[in-house]
Amino acid sequence: QVQLVESGGGLVQPGGSLRLSCIANGRRFSRYAMGWFRQTPGKEREFVAAISWSGGSTHYADSVKGRFTISRDNAAENTVHLQMTTLKFEDTGIYYCAADPWSRVAPGTQEYAYWGQGTQGTVSS
Repeated sequence: QVQLVESGGGLVQPGGSLRLSCIANGRRFSRYAMGWFRQTPGKEREFVAAISWSGGSTHYADSVKGRFTISRDNAAENTVHLQMTTLKFEDTGIYYCAADPWSRVAPGTQEYAYWGQGTQGTVSS
């Protein structure tokens, strides 16, 4: 069992940056692939980024490539980060952290067994 808690959301102007963090409580965190997803009202939850258990492999949605960076710290903090830069209005949403015990680095929500409660990120002028 893994418990995930996100933080770092907030309000930012277009072109600004946010850094989201997800702290995992679980002994096997370092063996799980991790992902970030986002959701806005009336829309399905969509994939943003994923990272392998070692951090050596990452995968991004086309809409965030070159602007977002996913990273993880297995040794010290059991934490996954999502650095978001050059933010756009369409990046607004609730951002969820998720863990895949089978470590697949996949973009589908069905691949992830554990989810956090989400943190709101709003891009507005």
